[in-house]
Amino acid sequence: MHPILIKIGPITIYTYGFFFALGILSGFMLSLKLVKREHLDKRKISDLIFYSILIALIGAKLSLFLLEIKYYLKYTSEIKYLVTSGGTFYGGLIFGLIFAFWYIKKHKLNYKAILDIGGPSIALGHFFGRLGCFSAGCCFGRPAGDSIIGVTFKNTFSGSHTGVPLNISIYPTQLMEAALNLLNFIILLFVFKKKKFEGQIFVMYIFNYSIIRFFVEYFRGDLDRGYIFGGVSHAFTSLSIPQFISIIGIIFSFILYFKFKKKSDKKYNN
Repeated sequence: MHPILIKIGPITIYTYGFFFALGILSGFMLSLKLVKREHLDKRKISDLIFYSILIALIGAKLSLFLLEIKYYLKYTSEIKYLVTSGGTFYGGLIFGLIFAFWYIKKHKLNYKAILDIGGPSIALGHFFGRLGCFSAGCCFGRPAGDSIIGVTFKNTFSGSHTGVPLNISIYPTQLMEAALNLLNFIILLFVFKKKKFEGQIFVMYIFNYSIIRFFVEYFRGDLDRGYIFGGVSHAFTSLSIPQFISIIGIIFSFILYFKFKKKSDKKYNN
Protein backbone atom coordinates (compact mmCIF):
# COMPACT_ATOMS: atom_id res chain seq x y z
CA MET A 1 0.00 0.00 0.00
CA HIS A 2 0.93 3.59 -0.48
CA PRO A 3 -1.71 5.26 1.74
CA ILE A 4 -0.05 8.67 1.94
CA LEU A 5 0.56 10.40 -1.37
CA ILE A 6 2.16 13.62 -0.11
CA LYS A 7 3.14 14.76 3.39
CA ILE A 8 4.59 18.21 3.85
CA GLY A 9 4.77 19.28 7.48
CA PRO A 10 1.23 19.23 8.94
CA ILE A 11 -0.31 18.79 5.46
CA THR A 12 -1.12 15.20 4.51
CA ILE A 13 -2.78 14.16 1.27
CA TYR A 14 -3.98 10.57 1.39
CA THR A 15 -3.82 8.56 -1.83
CA TYR A 16 -7.37 7.28 -1.38
CA GLY A 17 -8.75 10.79 -1.07
CA PHE A 18 -6.71 11.96 -4.06
CA PHE A 19 -8.01 9.22 -6.36
CA PHE A 20 -11.53 9.59 -4.98
CA ALA A 21 -11.51 13.32 -5.79
CA LEU A 22 -9.90 12.63 -9.17
CA GLY A 23 -12.65 10.14 -9.97
CA ILE A 24 -15.40 12.64 -9.15
CA LEU A 25 -13.67 15.44 -11.07
CA SER A 26 -12.99 13.32 -14.15
CA GLY A 27 -16.55 11.99 -14.23
CA PHE A 28 -17.94 15.50 -13.78
CA MET A 29 -15.77 16.99 -16.56
CA LEU A 30 -16.64 14.17 -18.95
CA SER A 31 -20.34 14.64 -18.19
CA LEU A 32 -20.17 18.33 -19.08
CA LYS A 33 -18.40 17.50 -22.34
CA LEU A 34 -21.07 14.96 -23.28
CA VAL A 35 -23.83 17.37 -22.22
CA LYS A 36 -22.55 19.82 -24.81
CA ARG A 37 -22.58 17.10 -27.46
CA GLU A 38 -26.17 16.17 -26.59
CA HIS A 39 -27.27 19.86 -26.60
CA LEU A 40 -28.75 19.74 -23.08
CA ASP A 41 -29.18 22.50 -20.49
CA LYS A 42 -25.68 22.77 -19.00
CA ARG A 43 -26.77 24.60 -15.81
CA LYS A 44 -29.51 22.13 -14.89
CA ILE A 45 -27.33 19.15 -15.69
CA SER A 46 -24.47 20.59 -13.61
CA ASP A 47 -26.83 20.88 -10.62
CA LEU A 48 -28.10 17.36 -11.25
CA ILE A 49 -24.58 15.92 -11.30
CA PHE A 50 -23.47 17.81 -8.19
CA TYR A 51 -26.43 16.80 -6.03
CA SER A 52 -26.49 13.24 -7.39
CA ILE A 53 -22.85 12.82 -6.33
CA LEU A 54 -23.65 14.23 -2.88
CA ILE A 55 -26.67 11.95 -2.42
CA ALA A 56 -24.66 8.98 -3.73
CA LEU A 57 -21.92 9.59 -1.14
CA ILE A 58 -24.49 9.68 1.65
CA GLY A 59 -26.18 6.57 0.26
CA ALA A 60 -22.88 4.68 0.03
CA LYS A 61 -22.10 5.34 3.69
CA LEU A 62 -25.65 4.69 4.87
CA SER A 63 -25.80 1.34 3.05
CA LEU A 64 -22.45 0.36 4.59
CA PHE A 65 -23.82 1.24 8.04
CA LEU A 66 -26.98 -0.82 7.46
CA LEU A 67 -25.02 -3.81 6.16
CA GLU A 68 -22.79 -3.71 9.23
CA ILE A 69 -25.35 -2.36 11.72
CA LYS A 70 -24.70 -5.10 14.29
CA TYR A 71 -20.99 -4.25 14.27
CA TYR A 72 -21.53 -0.50 14.55
CA LEU A 73 -24.11 -0.87 17.32
CA LYS A 74 -21.66 -3.03 19.23
CA TYR A 75 -18.67 -0.77 18.57
CA THR A 76 -20.26 2.67 18.45
CA SER A 77 -16.85 4.37 18.53
CA GLU A 78 -16.26 3.02 15.01
CA ILE A 79 -19.19 5.00 13.55
CA LYS A 80 -17.01 8.09 13.18
CA TYR A 81 -14.89 6.22 10.63
CA LEU A 82 -17.87 6.20 8.26
CA VAL A 83 -16.89 9.78 7.45
CA THR A 84 -13.56 8.69 5.99
CA SER A 85 -14.71 5.36 4.52
CA GLY A 86 -15.79 4.99 0.91
CA GLY A 87 -19.02 3.13 1.61
CA THR A 88 -20.63 0.61 -0.76
CA PHE A 89 -20.68 1.41 -4.47
CA TYR A 90 -24.04 -0.24 -5.17
CA GLY A 91 -25.63 1.70 -2.31
CA GLY A 92 -24.30 4.97 -3.68
CA LEU A 93 -25.39 4.12 -7.23
CA ILE A 94 -28.95 3.27 -6.18
CA PHE A 95 -29.38 6.38 -4.01
CA GLY A 96 -27.84 8.58 -6.71
CA LEU A 97 -30.13 7.16 -9.42
CA ILE A 98 -33.26 7.60 -7.28
CA PHE A 99 -32.43 11.27 -6.75
CA ALA A 100 -31.50 11.69 -10.43
CA PHE A 101 -34.86 10.31 -11.58
CA TRP A 102 -36.69 12.63 -9.18
CA TYR A 103 -34.71 15.68 -10.36
CA ILE A 104 -35.15 14.79 -14.04
CA LYS A 105 -38.90 14.36 -13.64
CA LYS A 106 -39.23 17.62 -11.71
CA HIS A 107 -37.39 19.63 -14.37
CA LYS A 108 -38.86 17.64 -17.28
CA LEU A 109 -35.48 16.73 -18.73
CA ASN A 110 -34.62 14.09 -21.32
CA TYR A 111 -33.84 11.31 -18.89
CA LYS A 112 -32.58 8.79 -21.45
CA ALA A 113 -30.04 11.23 -22.88
CA ILE A 114 -28.89 12.10 -19.35
CA LEU A 115 -28.58 8.44 -18.39
CA ASP A 116 -26.44 7.86 -21.47
CA ILE A 117 -24.12 10.63 -20.29
CA GLY A 118 -23.95 9.08 -16.81
CA GLY A 119 -22.83 5.63 -18.01
CA PRO A 120 -19.27 6.36 -19.22
CA SER A 121 -18.85 9.13 -16.61
CA ILE A 122 -19.57 6.76 -13.72
CA ALA A 123 -17.32 4.07 -15.24
CA LEU A 124 -14.41 6.52 -15.54
CA GLY A 125 -14.89 7.84 -12.00
CA HIS A 126 -15.14 4.31 -10.65
CA PHE A 127 -11.83 3.40 -12.30
CA PHE A 128 -10.01 6.07 -10.29
CA GLY A 129 -12.00 5.18 -7.18
CA ARG A 130 -10.80 1.57 -7.23
CA LEU A 131 -7.20 2.75 -7.53
CA GLY A 132 -7.88 4.65 -4.31
CA CYS A 133 -9.25 1.48 -2.73
CA PHE A 134 -6.03 -0.34 -3.57
CA SER A 135 -3.94 2.38 -1.93
CA ALA A 136 -6.06 2.25 1.24
CA GLY A 137 -6.38 -1.53 1.41
CA CYS A 138 -10.18 -1.65 1.39
CA CYS A 139 -12.29 -3.92 -0.87
CA PHE A 140 -9.45 -6.44 -0.73
CA GLY A 141 -9.27 -9.95 -2.14
CA ARG A 142 -9.21 -13.38 -0.56
CA PRO A 143 -5.96 -15.38 -0.15
CA ALA A 144 -4.35 -16.02 -3.55
CA GLY A 145 -1.97 -18.81 -2.54
CA ASP A 146 0.75 -19.19 -5.17
CA SER A 147 -1.12 -17.26 -7.87
CA ILE A 148 1.18 -15.04 -9.95
CA ILE A 149 -1.28 -12.14 -9.70
CA GLY A 150 -1.32 -12.16 -5.89
CA VAL A 151 -0.19 -9.05 -4.00
CA THR A 152 1.01 -8.71 -0.43
CA PHE A 153 0.10 -5.77 1.76
CA LYS A 154 2.76 -5.08 4.36
CA ASN A 155 1.58 -1.89 5.96
CA THR A 156 -1.50 0.09 6.82
CA PHE A 157 -1.91 3.59 8.14
CA SER A 158 -3.06 4.87 11.49
CA GLY A 159 -6.84 5.12 11.65
CA SER A 160 -7.41 2.54 8.91
CA HIS A 161 -9.99 -0.11 9.80
CA THR A 162 -10.26 -1.90 6.48
CA GLY A 163 -9.22 -5.24 7.96
CA VAL A 164 -6.91 -6.04 5.04
CA PRO A 165 -4.73 -9.06 5.94
CA LEU A 166 -1.03 -8.23 6.01
CA ASN A 167 1.96 -10.26 4.87
CA ILE A 168 -0.01 -12.85 2.90
CA SER A 169 -0.68 -13.04 -0.84
CA ILE A 170 -4.21 -11.93 -1.76
CA TYR A 171 -6.01 -11.23 -5.03
CA PRO A 172 -5.76 -7.55 -6.12
CA THR A 173 -9.51 -7.20 -6.59
CA GLN A 174 -9.28 -3.42 -6.54
CA LEU A 175 -6.93 -3.41 -9.55
CA MET A 176 -8.98 -6.10 -11.29
CA GLU A 177 -12.13 -4.01 -11.01
CA ALA A 178 -10.27 -0.80 -11.89
CA ALA A 179 -9.00 -2.35 -15.14
CA LEU A 180 -12.44 -3.70 -16.04
CA ASN A 181 -14.08 -0.34 -15.27
CA LEU A 182 -11.56 1.37 -17.54
CA LEU A 183 -12.38 -1.13 -20.29
CA ASN A 184 -16.08 -0.51 -19.70
CA PHE A 185 -15.51 3.25 -20.02
CA ILE A 186 -13.64 2.84 -23.32
CA ILE A 187 -16.37 0.60 -24.76
CA LEU A 188 -19.18 2.93 -23.67
CA LEU A 189 -17.47 6.02 -25.03
CA PHE A 190 -16.85 4.27 -28.36
CA VAL A 191 -20.47 3.13 -28.68
CA PHE A 192 -21.73 6.54 -27.49
CA LYS A 193 -20.72 8.07 -30.82
CA LYS A 194 -22.65 5.40 -32.72
CA LYS A 195 -25.62 4.71 -30.44
CA LYS A 196 -28.80 3.69 -32.23
CA PHE A 197 -31.31 4.86 -29.61
CA GLU A 198 -31.40 6.98 -26.46
CA GLY A 199 -30.78 4.99 -23.31
CA GLN A 200 -28.58 2.42 -25.07
CA ILE A 201 -25.36 3.52 -23.34
CA PHE A 202 -26.88 3.45 -19.86
CA VAL A 203 -28.30 -0.01 -20.48
CA MET A 204 -24.85 -1.17 -21.59
CA TYR A 205 -23.30 0.35 -18.46
CA ILE A 206 -25.70 -1.47 -16.14
CA PHE A 207 -25.19 -4.77 -17.99
CA ASN A 208 -21.40 -4.46 -18.23
CA TYR A 209 -20.86 -3.42 -14.63
CA SER A 210 -23.18 -6.14 -13.33
CA ILE A 211 -21.04 -8.73 -15.14
CA ILE A 212 -17.84 -7.09 -13.87
CA ARG A 213 -18.99 -7.00 -10.26
CA PHE A 214 -20.37 -10.54 -10.33
CA PHE A 215 -17.01 -11.81 -11.59
CA VAL A 216 -14.81 -9.82 -9.21
CA GLU A 217 -16.92 -10.87 -6.22
CA TYR A 218 -15.55 -14.40 -6.54
CA PHE A 219 -12.15 -13.05 -5.56
CA ARG A 220 -13.18 -10.60 -2.82
CA GLY A 221 -12.06 -11.37 0.72
CA ASP A 222 -13.69 -8.63 2.84
CA LEU A 223 -16.77 -9.71 4.75
CA ASP A 224 -18.79 -6.49 4.93
CA ARG A 225 -20.67 -7.19 1.68
CA GLY A 226 -22.79 -9.93 3.23
CA TYR A 227 -23.94 -13.22 1.70
CA ILE A 228 -27.27 -14.62 0.58
CA PHE A 229 -25.82 -18.08 1.15
CA GLY A 230 -22.37 -19.54 1.67
CA GLY A 231 -19.44 -17.35 2.64
CA VAL A 232 -15.97 -16.10 1.77
CA SER A 233 -14.39 -19.48 2.54
CA HIS A 234 -16.45 -21.08 -0.27
CA ALA A 235 -16.44 -18.20 -2.75
CA PHE A 236 -17.32 -20.16 -5.90
CA THR A 237 -20.32 -21.91 -4.35
CA SER A 238 -21.65 -18.84 -2.56
CA LEU A 239 -23.76 -15.85 -3.54
CA SER A 240 -22.88 -12.48 -2.04
CA ILE A 241 -25.34 -9.59 -1.78
CA PRO A 242 -23.50 -7.62 -4.54
CA GLN A 243 -23.74 -10.70 -6.80
CA PHE A 244 -27.46 -10.90 -6.11
CA ILE A 245 -27.80 -7.21 -6.99
CA SER A 246 -25.73 -7.87 -10.12
CA ILE A 247 -28.22 -10.54 -11.23
CA ILE A 248 -31.03 -8.03 -10.74
CA GLY A 249 -28.96 -5.50 -12.69
CA ILE A 250 -28.58 -7.88 -15.63
CA ILE A 251 -32.33 -8.59 -15.71
CA PHE A 252 -33.08 -4.86 -15.34
CA SER A 253 -30.75 -4.01 -18.24
CA PHE A 254 -32.60 -6.41 -20.57
CA ILE A 255 -35.96 -4.93 -19.56
CA LEU A 256 -34.68 -1.38 -20.18
CA TYR A 257 -33.09 -2.38 -23.49
CA PHE A 258 -36.33 -3.67 -24.99
CA LYS A 259 -38.33 -0.80 -23.49
CA PHE A 260 -36.04 1.94 -24.82
CA LYS A 261 -35.57 0.27 -28.20
CA LYS A 262 -39.31 -0.27 -28.62
CA LYS A 263 -39.99 3.40 -27.95
CA SER A 264 -37.25 4.39 -30.37
CA ASP A 265 -38.59 2.10 -33.11
CA LYS A 266 -42.13 3.40 -32.56
CA LYS A 267 -40.96 7.00 -32.76
CA TYR A 268 -38.94 6.25 -35.93
CA ASN A 269 -41.83 4.41 -37.63
CA ASN A 270 -44.23 7.23 -36.86
